[in-house]
Amino acid sequence: MTSRLILFSALISLIPLSLHASETYRQLNLFGDVFERVKSEYVDKVSDKKLIEAAINGMLTSLDPHSSFLDKKSFGEMQVQTKGEFGGIGIEVTMENGLVKVVSPIDDTPGSRAGLEPGDLITHLDGVSILGLSLRQAVGKMRGPVDEEIMLSIRRKNVDPFKVKIRRAIIKIRSVRFEAIDDIGYIRITTFNQQTTPGLKRAISELKKQIGTSLSGFILDLRNNPGGLLNQAISVSDVFLNHGEIVSTRGRDPENTSRVHAKAGDLTEGSKLIVLINTGSASASEIVAGALQDHKRAIILGTQSFGKGSVQTIVPLSKDIAMRLTTARYYTPSGKSIQKTGISPDIVVNAAKIERNLATNQRREADLRGALENTDKEKQSDKADTSKSRRPTAKELANTDYQLARAVDLLRGLSLLEKRTVN
Repeated sequence: MTSRLILFSALISLIPLSLHASETYRQLNLFGDVFERVKSEYVDKVSDKKLIEAAINGMLTSLDPHSSFLDKKSFGEMQVQTKGEFGGIGIEVTMENGLVKVVSPIDDTPGSRAGLEPGDLITHLDGVSILGLSLRQAVGKMRGPVDEEIMLSIRRKNVDPFKVKIRRAIIKIRSVRFEAIDDIGYIRITTFNQQTTPGLKRAISELKKQIGTSLSGFILDLRNNPGGLLNQAISVSDVFLNHGEIVSTRGRDPENTSRVHAKAGDLTEGSKLIVLINTGSASASEIVAGALQDHKRAIILGTQSFGKGSVQTIVPLSKDIAMRLTTARYYTPSGKSIQKTGISPDIVVNAAKIERNLATNQRREADLRGALENTDKEKQSDKADTSKSRRPTAKELANTDYQLARAVDLLRGLSLLEKRTVN
């Protein structure tokens, strides 16, 4: 039996009998013709596996932008993102002049224990130069089986190049960051994976302890958060709600509607809440913002969100491959679909950088003719360079990030108004 007949028989077995079976058979026969012609006449030899997987992916991607075929590599990467943990060394990195630059070592990981510092440049991995690799490729090489060692060649300012051997461990992706901005609890969620809700609960608990009775409220930053797991969006919303619907999903059959409601218990005890969104806030981020907005639990501040109102289901096709298929649309508690429209903020604040105006006629010591030089200039310069390479604190961001600054001002204003009203 030819490969075409085998392929044809396999595809036919997947098609249920129907009144339109003859048309289906005709189209499958056309597919078989194209498959055989490509195999026999294409300029280069192409494997059956590559052709079939490409055909499957073409079928899925033609449906909508979010349905796709997941080969072994893509399926593995997706599982890492949703599970939120992997074997690695525990550093956040970026690319600079073809080298991997350490942005921040993650606390209590092999990377931090090995003494890696913000600003370190990684030049080689196990003796092989990083030059020519993409950031994704370099990160892939740094990840690997737990307890395996990897040798990093490091270039650090004012230090001779050196090597450090690091043993990989299980690293949890930190999807939640938090910090006190004086009397305000700032919480940033970067993605929705299995670590998100536990991270959020810990953030709220720690901030309440740290700030105490002077707590004015919370800022939940969902900007540039592309989404993630639906169940995490639901549980994150539930953290701030005492009751009511969080989200509903509707598939092909309008009668088959799923509704999810909040359980009693707002962990912030009704504290004031501002949610920051922008055009990069999508999917799960929009579910959270929509639920909190519809229940009037939070003020939504920023710009219109992305507008992805569909639900994707991961359907495993074997141990190593799967397909991502759009199976439903979701709706906010008020019954609105945000597909192609997004969440409209209660207060529109466009992104901008704050620049301090300095009076041009003010003179300082440095402006005076013959002023003594600062002999610590070199040391100060090194210190300034180090600060540039580390992650800015939330308090520092509030001095330059216009949207965050407005959220801080609004929260403090609301708290002050409430105190005056009570008095």
